[in-house]
Amino acid sequence: MRKKKRHWFLNLLIVFTLLLSITAFAAHYKNWTKVKEDHIKILSGIYYKKLNFVDINAVSMVEKIPALERISGFSVKQWEKGKFKDSITESTVYIYVDDLKNEKIRLTYQDSLQLFFNYSDSTKTREMYRFFMEKIKGSNEQKN
Repeated sequence: MRKKKRHWFLNLLIVFTLLLSITAFAAHYKNWTKVKEDHIKILSGIYYKKLNFVDINAVSMVEKIPALERISGFSVKQWEKGKFKDSITESTVYIYVDDLKNEKIRLTYQDSLQLFFNYSDSTKTREMYRFFMEKIKGSNEQKN
């Protein structure tokens, strides 16, 4: 008996699906940051946040993220990413954490909003923390 050939469209669809899956994994695999003169952009898959340095009020390092209600996002092994809601203050909290075991940078901006993030490399997280501390110190001096 003669075998049926698979249609070219089905082959194309399979290849496209595989490429899309690999791209989605690579985009969520780590936090991608781009630092400009007056702002930072954080991209982690479909989650994106642009943060102006003048809007940042406080920076600190924390061991754990507080218990929050997930609006959208996901948690897989050591990753925690997405948009969350603080049930006490009813404010939105953004989380871009590559490794839950490592310390996280907690940014408070626009007086009450919060953002937590870190890298899988703890030294890179510490460098970014020092960078934010210098930016906060510089913006506070400009305000005075």
